[in-house]
Amino acid sequence: MKTQARNKRKTLIGTVTSQSGDKSVKVTVAYKIPHPRYGKIINRKTVLHAHDEKNESRVGDKVSIMEVRPLSKLKRWRIVSVIEAAPVVEEIAAATAEAIEEEII
Repeated sequence: MKTQARNKRKTLIGTVTSQSGDKSVKVTVAYKIPHPRYGKIINRKTVLHAHDEKNESRVGDKVSIMEVRPLSKLKRWRIVSVIEAAPVVEEIAAATAEAIEEEII
């Protein structure tokens, strides 16, 4: 019996813009297209609902997502990996506080 090869699935890279619930995130994928008449480059975006099984992504992370079967009413994508993590506000605040203390001393 032959094993049938799986079709190639679409993969996109986007930014997590919202954590809409447990194991769910909204990912914004930005792209540019030329205006149909004038040719000027226009910035566009698509918001996709994605499944995050381990709740490993945070708002601001750059992630890779892959198309999957429908998981809920809106979720048709799954997070494959976190490409670039967003900076944590507490770490930035601590580093700034240390820099200020060094200038005072």
